[in-house]
Amino acid sequence: MLRAIIFDFDGIIIDSEPAIFKLTQEMAGLEGWTVSEEEYYRDYLALDDRGIIEHLYATHGRPLDPERRDELIQWKARAYEKVMRDGLPPMPGASEFVHRVAAQYPLAIASGSLRREIEYLLDKIGLRQKFAVLATADDCARSKPDPGVFLKALAKLQQLPVFQGAGLKASECLAIEDAPLGVDAAHAAGLKCLALSHSRPLDELRHADWTWREFAEVDLDEIRKAFL
Repeated sequence: MLRAIIFDFDGIIIDSEPAIFKLTQEMAGLEGWTVSEEEYYRDYLALDDRGIIEHLYATHGRPLDPERRDELIQWKARAYEKVMRDGLPPMPGASEFVHRVAAQYPLAIASGSLRREIEYLLDKIGLRQKFAVLATADDCARSKPDPGVFLKALAKLQQLPVFQGAGLKASECLAIEDAPLGVDAAHAAGLKCLALSHSRPLDELRHADWTWREFAEVDLDEIRKAFL
């Protein structure tokens, strides 16, 4: 039985990936590096800020400088705060879908973004109260495809009163992702995964349990049957 849903955030709830891509380019530029749009969406999607910077070091043949990495993380966080000050738009159909499923299931977010960023942007679109659990970059040392953030979301869901006495299993949760590495992380955590092609072509997401282009196409009845 499907008993809970765990959402990715950037590119699933909020249309933030274009802004994050631009900041990633600027951050790389501080070190004299470049990141093309194709590189970002192919290689950096689903990584948190730490993961993005460590990947930049690795792909440009430089040994990791932890102190400089942390300085760049702080730079990006300050720059992103300015970008999101007036809010960022939800992905098409996201608000309607969240309202629909929140009436039926406890909801969580498992994301590589910072908690304060997620809470601020959810508040801006009126969805903060729909999510009982947030698992964020603040909670995990490693980003997707490591399953840690999904496992953290699951552990927090298991603590909700609704699941006391009838423990929640990973196999009873649906993850919703837009990145191939996110699908990998969900599966590694033992979750079934729905992938939406908001950020990558459907062909790159075929390893998900279900793939659709957008929220308006999602067939919840079909998904529920797989959990029976």
